[in-house]
Amino acid sequence: MTLVVIPARMASTRLPGKPLADIAGRPMIAWMAEIAAKAGVGPVVAAVCEPEVAAAAEAAGARAVMTDPALPSGTDRIHAAAALVDPEGRHDVVVNLQGDMPTFDPGALAGAVALLAATPAADIATLAAPSAAPEDKTNPNVVKAVIALAGPSGRALYFTRAAAPHGDGPVYRHVGLYVFRRAALVRFVAAPPSPLERRESLEQLRALELGMRIEVGLTDAFPKGVDSPADLEAARAALGAR
Repeated sequence: MTLVVIPARMASTRLPGKPLADIAGRPMIAWMAEIAAKAGVGPVVAAVCEPEVAAAAEAAGARAVMTDPALPSGTDRIHAAAALVDPEGRHDVVVNLQGDMPTFDPGALAGAVALLAATPAADIATLAAPSAAPEDKTNPNVVKAVIALAGPSGRALYFTRAAAPHGDGPVYRHVGLYVFRRAALVRFVAAPPSPLERRESLEQLRALELGMRIEVGLTDAFPKGVDSPADLEAARAALGAR
């Protein structure tokens, strides 16, 4: 059984108040709750810190769970929320659907859950979108997945902000979605931040340094996260046109 958790908090360092930012007449958390529901993979929970975000999430059809604002990451927040709503561990798969990707394709979310189910050796499943754009290759804000591809998916070898892999061919832009086996999530949050995680500021490197397998599926649907006022305007333009 799968549980989809959306971590969302108002105290974003780059765009404060992000979960309630208006996009085409709806708060961002409502868009994310709709995406999760449309994926149809399991119950949807918003892991929040503020009553106003909880109210907006519940108005959009998600269950809201209050979590400690001091938790260091979204992954810690989804772990805490899963423990609160499912202490018996009936949900053996937990999805971290980040709360700032309002153009995310619900079908891609469902595909990532199916990828984990189809890959028994994997601890985590995620997605990456190929790009041949030179600016994506050199942009440190575009996280690149280095993948041992075997068809439409493959095992993650590394994630980096650098231009990688070297040579001709696309780069694979990581999509910020994580589908965890419950045991892997528990092990992940119990471990301290790893050296490569701290160096690259990429949380998923902790899993690789722990020896976990991350299976990466390819997708053509690359959602642009909302991290700045310009990103918010782009999301408004994209969703307002629907």
